[in-house]
Amino acid sequence: MTDITLFNETDAPAASRPILDGAKKGLGFVPNLYAALAGSPAALKAYTTLGDIYGETSFTKHEQQVVYLATSFENACHYCMAAHSTLAQGVNVDADVIDALRKGEALADPKLEALRSFTGKVTRERGWVGDADVQAFLDAGYTQANVIEVILGVAHKTISNYLNHIAATPVDAAFKPNAWTKPEPVDA
Repeated sequence: MTDITLFNETDAPAASRPILDGAKKGLGFVPNLYAALAGSPAALKAYTTLGDIYGETSFTKHEQQVVYLATSFENACHYCMAAHSTLAQGVNVDADVIDALRKGEALADPKLEALRSFTGKVTRERGWVGDADVQAFLDAGYTQANVIEVILGVAHKTISNYLNHIAATPVDAAFKPNAWTKPEPVDA
């Protein structure tokens, strides 16, 4: 663990303060991820801007959370799995879907499963997915734009996943009910 300072809206570098203040006003607290990112105003601005842009994709709020959770699962991010499990609950993603994503298991809905599976492959293979993987994703009802939007979501989430690994970012109280540790693989 690296000792990364967690800033708040009063002690952060000046350029980070408005973003932290906005998070506190909107959420009631400054998420520890933002507090860690605040040490680099450019990184905090990039992360929050990219998140806003990702929110404008053609994916539904449920699909966005599938991408975020599938990416965070593959990257074994304790913080983002807890945070996005909570956020997924907030947009009414079915508990069974959240549970399966937290376990890295297939989803019952074929279209969401195609999204989970494709996102996992993009993350694990760092974009080197095969033509058959792309075609399976398209055959499930997604578009070429969605292929690109998965990459956008993976890129956004990878920023936070990697910082959380380095900083061992503590899970905020709001997310602790969904604390997570990557499950060990089960031998067949």
